[in-house]
Amino acid sequence: MHLAVLLWGFTGVLGRAIALDSPVLVWYRMLLTALFMAGILTYRKQWVKIDRKDLLQLAIVGALIMLHWVAFYGAIKFANISIALVCLSTASIFTSLLDPLVNKSKHDLKEVLLGTLALAGVYLIYRFQQFYGLGIACGVVAAILSSVFTVLNKRIANRYPARTMVFYEMTTGWVFITLLLPILYYYLPATNFIPHAPSLLGAEWFKNDWLWLVILSLCCTVWSQSLSLNALKKLSSFTVTLSVNLEPIYGILLAFLVYNENREIIFNKGTTDLNWGFLNGMGLIILSVILQIIMLLKPRFTTTAFVKEKGGID
Repeated sequence: MHLAVLLWGFTGVLGRAIALDSPVLVWYRMLLTALFMAGILTYRKQWVKIDRKDLLQLAIVGALIMLHWVAFYGAIKFANISIALVCLSTASIFTSLLDPLVNKSKHDLKEVLLGTLALAGVYLIYRFQQFYGLGIACGVVAAILSSVFTVLNKRIANRYPARTMVFYEMTTGWVFITLLLPILYYYLPATNFIPHAPSLLGAEWFKNDWLWLVILSLCCTVWSQSLSLNALKKLSSFTVTLSVNLEPIYGILLAFLVYNENREIIFNKGTTDLNWGFLNGMGLIILSVILQIIMLLKPRFTTTAFVKEKGGID
């Protein structure tokens, strides 16, 4: 399970490594993931018929996932991996606030307070790092979209195998973004649609976009989804949910290790002064996540539907 979560956390590093603009990156990721998933379903003969009504919902979820990824990678491009993941970690809070509205149940006051705490953390980060304002905004939008498609997916998570759902969501999301790319090209004609592809045997092999796109789709989406499904067979729902909540932590540590982002965000640029805005904001968000994990100990929160759906999404 932790290997799957580590692979999800690695998507931020790959998002920064790939030189393509966010929408083009998502176009390739969804296409490759759908192709890989189709190959697996065909090889294992696991194709399942989807009802027309459910297919429409999967298409909507696919479009939301597409927008979520565009916003998430946009946050990385406009800010950095750490800020994008800190903002994304508020998704579970938005989910707990949105779920009662969709399922027509009452809000829990504790969840509302946790949501307020997390949003206060995001505000502190923005307040003291306004030059990352657009990236922070994209990160929050990505978190909100993540909570929306999570709630929608929970409605049909138990009707179909996870791989089947991922295939249809990736395919429909790819169709939607394909329709939107001409608009991007019209307003930004200089957008590069061709991945950078230096020789893998040369000195700049690490700049090969195709290499990272394949790893992003095959390892961080398809393989991680299979790992999480196998883990679900032997682990309790609380253990799995706790592991999933570690995704932003893994991603931030990887960003520190690979790109030395700790120098960008923990210290003010050009000085040795601590960046208290980011540290205090991140502290509030992490506190809200920890408190939410504690609340998961209650029986009414012990469900694996979210984790089944999440597998292979981030």
